[in-house]
Amino acid sequence: MIILKLIRESFLFAYDALIQNKLRTLLSLLGVTIGIFTIIAVFSAVDTLRNNLQKSVNKLGSNSIYIQKWPWVGEDNFPWWKYMQRPVPKLRDFEQLQRRSQTAKAISYEIGIDNRTVKYLSNTVDGAQIDAASQDHDKTWNFDFSDGRYFTDIESRTGAPVCIIGADIASNLFPDGTGVGKQIKIMGRKVTIIGVFTKEGKDMLGITNDSRILLPLNFAKNIIDIQNEKYNPEIDVRGKDGLSDLEVESEVRGLMRSIRSIRPGAEDNFSLNKSTILSNQLDELFGIVNIAGLIIGGFSILVGGFGIANIMFVSVKERTNIIGIQKSLGAKNYFILLQFLIESVVLCLLGGLIGLLLVYLGTFAVTAIADITVVLDIGNIIFGLSISVAIGIISGIVPAWFASRLDPVEAIRTN
Repeated sequence: MIILKLIRESFLFAYDALIQNKLRTLLSLLGVTIGIFTIIAVFSAVDTLRNNLQKSVNKLGSNSIYIQKWPWVGEDNFPWWKYMQRPVPKLRDFEQLQRRSQTAKAISYEIGIDNRTVKYLSNTVDGAQIDAASQDHDKTWNFDFSDGRYFTDIESRTGAPVCIIGADIASNLFPDGTGVGKQIKIMGRKVTIIGVFTKEGKDMLGITNDSRILLPLNFAKNIIDIQNEKYNPEIDVRGKDGLSDLEVESEVRGLMRSIRSIRPGAEDNFSLNKSTILSNQLDELFGIVNIAGLIIGGFSILVGGFGIANIMFVSVKERTNIIGIQKSLGAKNYFILLQFLIESVVLCLLGGLIGLLLVYLGTFAVTAIADITVVLDIGNIIFGLSISVAIGIISGIVPAWFASRLDPVEAIRTN
């Protein structure tokens, strides 16, 4: 009880001192407020980017491998001329992998056709992304349906004139419904809609099904050369549950080298891309941004800390007479020390709370303008407040110690 009473009285002394010097208090808070705002804003921005980008990466699957001509991440002195000579993944590669793989849960072949115009009666959608994929593509890629279904095995094998459309295309072509069962015209052919992808919204990596139309690969084969390099063919492999991506990758690399008759010691003429490549690159980037935010915010807090220490020395000087009276009435040194130390901590904590409030208001503005879910993690909030308390203790400990060591007689005489 004595300790609680001591803290309460110390807090009241600090509160009175802050209220009586509003301008000085405001100027003292500025550095800490800017510093905490900078650190938490950067951390929040990084968490927001990581969260939104991770959603995009998750669509690729944590245990999926994409066999492509080009690697996703380029190294220093990117040897583009070497990759130019590589062959694109062929149907033969895909068929051999399907037959020989022991670690794959599903394997599919996919191509991306140029953006085309889609028509339904008088309604038209320009720039629709037309893709074609083999059976099991729904098992190698993560997507959901708001209506309808995926291709049946018979539809895929026979190349039936059916398709699955994105939510944006459905809403533009069929304002009053999903369009399942209706026929639309693509590349001069009529196809029947059998499914609609779930609305996904904006994607920071550009991975979205909202403006996509998916056709059976064997149907597209009747219209275009599906192995033409301009359609960026790729083979998607989803590993079996319980197997690591390294196990799946090792087998796929060995099979591809065997299928393409690559000599031992020779370099691969294909790329095995996976979501962890993007995740690792993003983690490195976000780590650098976090450090930059800490450095920038740290300088602001350092300036604010010196400002608060200076203000605390001024406060001790102004209240020297009061300190003398308190000590003459029996106040212990630790009471005086705690009194000024709490004042310093309250200053910094108030500055931190204002900084957090500014970040919080900023999240509403960003969400309203950019339609992005902003992440303000409770861990970052606690970290920001902890920094505020730490700076308050560091900035106030010397002035508080100086105040607690004043001689009561000399202090009372001070004018």
